[in-house]
Amino acid sequence: MPVQRTMLLAVLIAAAHVAAAQASPFDGADPKTGKGLHDGPCVACHVRLVGGDGSKIYTRQPRLINSPQALLQRVSFCSTQAGAGWFPEDERHVAAYLNQQYYKFK
Repeated sequence: MPVQRTMLLAVLIAAAHVAAAQASPFDGADPKTGKGLHDGPCVACHVRLVGGDGSKIYTRQPRLINSPQALLQRVSFCSTQAGAGWFPEDERHVAAYLNQQYYKFK
């Protein structure tokens, strides 16, 4: 019986990891909060880079961000470069806003 319990526990743990990996990286993040964070340092930098209102950086071709994970990594990188001082949850809020507004990843 102990072997069966150990195997069952291992299967349950593996299933939990698979479910967590399939969950959206934006679950629990607030796009409205992300917009507020984004509209400061992100917009200022993007205006300097691409002109206009800065949004062209998200819609240009070829598209550089092709997955939710790439979006989260880019937001984290940009947060560091801009000296935004965001916590990881702030970065998730910004990524959720960008996803909702521009990228539409599932």
